Amino acid sequence: MIRLLKRLNGIDWTLVVLILAFSVLQVWCMMLLTDSIQDLIASITRISYHNHPENLGEGLYAMYMDLGGSWEAVKAALPGLGLTPEAEANVLAVADASTSEIWHNALLLLAFAAGATGCQVVTAFSAAKISSSLATRTRHDIIRAIDSFSLAETNRFTAASLVTRSTNDINQVQFCYLFLFRTLFSVPVTAIWAICKIQASSFELTWVTVIAVVLLVIGVGVTMGMLIPKFRIVQKHVDRLNLQTRENVAGVRVIRAYNGEAFQEEKFDKANKDLYKLNRYIGNIFAVMMPAMTLLMNGASLAMYWIGAHLINAGTVDYATVAAFMMLSSQVIMAFLGLLFMLAFLPRAAVSARRINEVLDTKPSIASPEAPVTPKETGTIVFDDVCFRYADGDNDALSHISFEAKKGDTIAVLGATGSGKTTLVQMIDRMTDATGGRILVDGVDVRDQDLESLRRRVGFVPQKAFLFKGTVASNLRLGAENAELEELKQAAEVACADSFISEMEGGYDAAIAQGGTNVSGGQRQRLCIARAILTKPEILVFDDSFSALDFRTDRQVRENLAKTLEGTTKVIVAQRIGTIMDADQILLLENGELADKGTHKELLARSELYRSIALSQLTKEELGL
Repeated sequence: MIRLLKRLNGIDWTLVVLILAFSVLQVWCMMLLTDSIQDLIASITRISYHNHPENLGEGLYAMYMDLGGSWEAVKAALPGLGLTPEAEANVLAVADASTSEIWHNALLLLAFAAGATGCQVVTAFSAAKISSSLATRTRHDIIRAIDSFSLAETNRFTAASLVTRSTNDINQVQFCYLFLFRTLFSVPVTAIWAICKIQASSFELTWVTVIAVVLLVIGVGVTMGMLIPKFRIVQKHVDRLNLQTRENVAGVRVIRAYNGEAFQEEKFDKANKDLYKLNRYIGNIFAVMMPAMTLLMNGASLAMYWIGAHLINAGTVDYATVAAFMMLSSQVIMAFLGLLFMLAFLPRAAVSARRINEVLDTKPSIASPEAPVTPKETGTIVFDDVCFRYADGDNDALSHISFEAKKGDTIAVLGATGSGKTTLVQMIDRMTDATGGRILVDGVDVRDQDLESLRRRVGFVPQKAFLFKGTVASNLRLGAENAELEELKQAAEVACADSFISEMEGGYDAAIAQGGTNVSGGQRQRLCIARAILTKPEILVFDDSFSALDFRTDRQVRENLAKTLEGTTKVIVAQRIGTIMDADQILLLENGELADKGTHKELLARSELYRSIALSQLTKEELGL
């Protein structure tokens, strides 16, 4: 929690100081308000005695009547009546009582009440500004951290947990800071100031407040001891629930295809019920604690009234003093109650803060070097004895891969499922790093290059075509924000996408749903190809990006690429022999190893594996055998 405060900016710290100042001013107004209430009650009492002297008691009333029923006569005779100075002052106050005194004290009471309310408003607005800006800034930092993560970090946290940490966890922390800044200064100042005034008012009544506060602390302490272990696991249950929700939404087509609704709903219900049981337990604890706290406060008030009545009857204090004490005591108890409530919610926020800091403190395993090297070549790729092993793997997923691509070459990667094709091409732009050997792009090891510059020069079309919510144009401009409409059309024509885009309502301004669910798989694939082409990369990587295209469109796109991107190096992962027949070099992978490499004709002549794959797709006549 404290570490997150480092993200406060200058304006936020200024507001913190403002909260401190207005908290003290608020407490000062509340203390003066208490004094005003006491003075108002005394004024009302004096004016009541002034208008109804028979309530003063037999002795004073008889004196009043003996002096002709005139308060002026009473004031003149006071020096010779032999009264104590205190009694004389009281009689004089009653004699001089007037309604103007009541109005004066009433207006002061309203002024102090308005001042305390205004301070509370300023404090609340400032606390809301600080907590919301801190949450916004932290949320931005988390998204920026997630964007910098490699696949290893993303898989370690899981997507569902990252969503929870950037939403629910931040909301928990924001709520806690909102409450914290509203009470951090006002609660202790109120408690200390009120306790000092209470001690000066009545020692007997002070003990009631002390006992109430002690019982309050014990009750909330026991409650926190029961809740803290639950707060530590509640966010994990939220992670599970988000994971199930995400799976159900993302896999809705598969679920329906296999009539798996009941099975998925059962999994979701289990996660949902686990969270329900935990929240119910926490809710039950609070359900018992809240009435107990209310009962304690009412019991303390009843004890104070009972003791106060005895003190009034004994003549030790007057009613105004008891009423003022009741207000001070309520402020002390409410201050401690607010502080303890803050401490009760703090553990859950602390758990969320720790989860947030875990994300923010995680350094991506793939990052730019401190002193990046600027390449001097263009469009070249060299794999030099490259190996790759997953963090939890026992064996290499890729072993001793070596090949070279010159500028403008077309390199094809072919192999069975699980042979390492995607892993190989992902290492070119450092989506993942090799665990052995080295990869040179433009003559420089990719680990020595600036990451942003490298990825700007390498266009990547993933196997799973993904589009973002927006328009056709906004999706195409993802890597080229300033591209003109004519450039969009040229890239779309190369990818054979311009024809269906022009038929969409709005053309390039047509809406695209999240994930591109309102266009077909082949259309999504062509839009992704156009998006990569628009960045005008030196190297263009296609990770099985032609699989959703029909044979005619596949051929047309490859012909367009060869004409318009003649100087661009292309790396194509494909399953169809027809897609890669014209490649300058074909890499044949088998079980993570480079089984062979060469042109289509060379591999047909010497590789039994390549020939068997080719003959499973095309006839001998089509292959020229």
